[in-house]
Amino acid sequence: MLTETLETLFTRDLNRLKKEIELYQNEKSIWIVDKEISNSSGNLCLHLIGNLNAYIGATLGNTDYIRNRELEFSLKDIPKAELIRNIEDTILVVQNSIRNLNNQDLEAEYPIIVFKEAMSTEFFLVHLSSHLSYHLGQINYHRRLLDK
Repeated sequence: MLTETLETLFTRDLNRLKKEIELYQNEKSIWIVDKEISNSSGNLCLHLIGNLNAYIGATLGNTDYIRNRELEFSLKDIPKAELIRNIEDTILVVQNSIRNLNNQDLEAEYPIIVFKEAMSTEFFLVHLSSHLSYHLGQINYHRRLLDK
């Protein structure tokens, strides 16, 4: 079933996100912006945590998470250990939320209009997985280029 695939992919990529943050040798490098790199890894990490907790946790898993997207890009210097704890918490939220979905839930319209028109929950979850993967790649390059 697609839910098992999605749970596996989200878990894998969130663990990769955790590993990328752990691999920074200089904790201050997590927050660097330089030249054409306008988002730090720290802010991209906060963005992914907020995105998944809002769209999967709160909307599909009925958690009480309230997103503040602006802070995802404006907060700075959050300790690495706190980012890692937040990633670990997000893994559990995503797993629990997806495990409770069935085929009928996936085929249903996603409860929120996100992209100006309705879409299935299945479509949006696949989108969220690719969104995570996209930013994970950016974080990997950020670390390799700017963690000195």
